[in-house]
Amino acid sequence: MSSFTNKTLLITGGTGSFGNAVLNRFLRTDIGEIRVFSRDEKKQDDMRHEFQVKMPEVADKIKFYIGDVRDLASVKNAMHGVDYIFHAAALKQVPSCEFFPIEAVKTNVLGTENVLTAAIEAGVKNVVCLSTDKAAYPVNAMGTSKAMMEKVIVAKSRTVAQEKTKICCTRYGNVMCSRGSVIPLWIEQIKNGNPITITDGTMTRFIMSLDEAVDLVLFAFENGTTGDILVQKAPACTIQTQAEAVCELFGGDKNAIKVIGIRHGEKMYETLLTNEECANAVDMGNFYRVPSDKRGLNYDKYFKDGDTERNTLTEFNSHNTELLNVEQVKEKLLTLQYIRDELDAMGRKY
Repeated sequence: MSSFTNKTLLITGGTGSFGNAVLNRFLRTDIGEIRVFSRDEKKQDDMRHEFQVKMPEVADKIKFYIGDVRDLASVKNAMHGVDYIFHAAALKQVPSCEFFPIEAVKTNVLGTENVLTAAIEAGVKNVVCLSTDKAAYPVNAMGTSKAMMEKVIVAKSRTVAQEKTKICCTRYGNVMCSRGSVIPLWIEQIKNGNPITITDGTMTRFIMSLDEAVDLVLFAFENGTTGDILVQKAPACTIQTQAEAVCELFGGDKNAIKVIGIRHGEKMYETLLTNEECANAVDMGNFYRVPSDKRGLNYDKYFKDGDTERNTLTEFNSHNTELLNVEQVKEKLLTLQYIRDELDAMGRKY
């Protein structure tokens, strides 16, 4: 973490699950300051009190900024003296974005443009933007807006020298127990004596922890070059498998799992790398790096000059990655503090 010594980090959407995970990871390091930028004063106040209680010796490193990525002036107000940015602000709930797609565009697309414009103007050294597997072959408004967000990031990276501002993007799947995710809902259903509800048991999803999400962002921060999209080689599981794992841990009835049907805009499986992206993807061990296409707008030469080489890798999706079984999902769930705390509160052994 030496790169962050005495530096100032800005997290947009910083009151969310990712922002909290970054604070837990960074606050006790020698980082200089972490700025939490968001539009919800209540969440900021809750976070302020929480970290003053659990990390009083370092809580003064957190500075809170009320603002909205949709408003360029408020973004610029938080940007002075910032060295690095983790851009996590987004509208990410699939059904909500289906009903209000223009709102998704305003936050996910135009908001990202504002953040990058302000960052470049302020001379920020490194920006990592957070995207989603739903941006690959998007079929819903949330994924489409995130796909456009990625295009904005890549286009913006072409106009700025990397030595001034490096701009990268990470793309990842479902983060277990993040705000608004399904596992906390299932636990609440079990506590209330109700059957847990699933959309379709054969649906598959990539799964990762919040710590792994932070690891991916840090990997992009350290190893990405401007315009890159970086992806973790994440495992996946079926929704049925994940539901059964939660039932076994929390005492729910696996035989009473209720199928309620697919919601607005949902896919049967998610994709982290498209077939087209795989043509140029670089294998980096536990990660893939998709470099941006640096060709210019002079199309004439491409009538005679093409590219005959292509990787043998094909689409990387939640159907063709490693699929975890119930025991493996339980093991992964038990690495999460949230799950252990909930089990302790219910007096269940693990």
